[in-house]
Amino acid sequence: MLFTRHRKPLRAVPVTTAPVAPAPAPASASVPGPRGCPVVHQRPSEPTHAVPPARAVPPTGPAGGPPLPAAEQFVRLFAAESGQGIDPEARLREIRAEVAAEGTYTHTADELAFGARVAWRNAARCIGRLYWRSMVVRDLRHLRRPDDIAEQCFEHLRLAANGGRIRPVVSIFAPDRPGRPAPRLLNEQLVRYGDDPNSAERAALARELGWKGGEGPFEPLPLLVQSSPERPPDWYELPDDAVHEVRLTHPTEPGFAALGLRWYSVPAVSDMTLEIGGIQYPCAPFNGWYMGTEIGSRNLADRDRYDRLRAVAEVFGLDTSSERTLWRDRALVELNAAVLHSFTREQVTVADHHTESQRFLTHIEREKRYGRGVPADWSWIVPPLSGGATAVFHRYYDAPDPQLRPAYLRRDGAWGEPHGA
Repeated sequence: MLFTRHRKPLRAVPVTTAPVAPAPAPASASVPGPRGCPVVHQRPSEPTHAVPPARAVPPTGPAGGPPLPAAEQFVRLFAAESGQGIDPEARLREIRAEVAAEGTYTHTADELAFGARVAWRNAARCIGRLYWRSMVVRDLRHLRRPDDIAEQCFEHLRLAANGGRIRPVVSIFAPDRPGRPAPRLLNEQLVRYGDDPNSAERAALARELGWKGGEGPFEPLPLLVQSSPERPPDWYELPDDAVHEVRLTHPTEPGFAALGLRWYSVPAVSDMTLEIGGIQYPCAPFNGWYMGTEIGSRNLADRDRYDRLRAVAEVFGLDTSSERTLWRDRALVELNAAVLHSFTREQVTVADHHTESQRFLTHIEREKRYGRGVPADWSWIVPPLSGGATAVFHRYYDAPDPQLRPAYLRRDGAWGEPHGA
């Protein structure tokens, strides 16, 4: 059952889903936490794009609407890559007329799907971009009511979970309009746990709004939807069938199960803004699938998160009397082994960091054949376990470009200004 502050009934709403090419094999596409080594390797400047690279544009266009240079860049990119024989000049005339009349313009369904997928391709912190074309794009731009947004976020989780065969999905809700900002999701991800230290502020807000949960371990936070900065958020309990979880066991140590660890299978990021051609979609949750280290080396191991390495070490009888015994390293490997074992046992898509590193290099070579560069933040691309043993460690990458669009942009708070890398 779903609950809001007013306990409003939910109703079915239509959804348009753009067709996609099937992905031949899984690869991680989620956004991990910050790496411990803030190093960005850069190459000298060189032409790497088949179309003109994005350039700085004014923050807004006529009447506070989208900047026309951003629209022009996007339309020319779409025309060049779509293979649909589009006349960019004719489309730009339509957009200029629409912006002059209404202060903004509306993407076609094909433009929206292309933009969302290219935004994934441009994500400098994501190692799993090989299958960017496979993202399922859900066109939900007609939705602004918190009830409708919540219902479709839950459907997003069901669709993405796909019985364990995780699908990359983005659900795109209404865009910002001049003088009319669109609703925002306040959650970092569609699924997060109330006892996660990283979610303490959101859990406190949910309780202020009336949520009674969060007392037990690994209890999902409610979804928080805010329709405007002046209104308090509406909150919604996540239905059980929308939260697919994996209980963690170890392949050789039966005592590991007594730790009671588990994690959800769909990492759907929900606090970023999707920008396409100058149009901003602040409510556009998206997911790939997990790379095991995101769970085993970060979520469950970081000292400011679940911090379970010492508990794991005790299960395995490791000597924790000195750092020189490398008990943290050994516990980290066992915890990661448990994550991969458990997801595989439950037939849930997960990637290991060695395979994913090789796939990322394949992605770079594939993009090179199309005349495109691959921006990459070294400190995020290199996995947080055995980084030096992976294929992505000993090489340089194109530096992240904060002006590159389309893009999924971070925000300083739900109603803050989006910004790039």
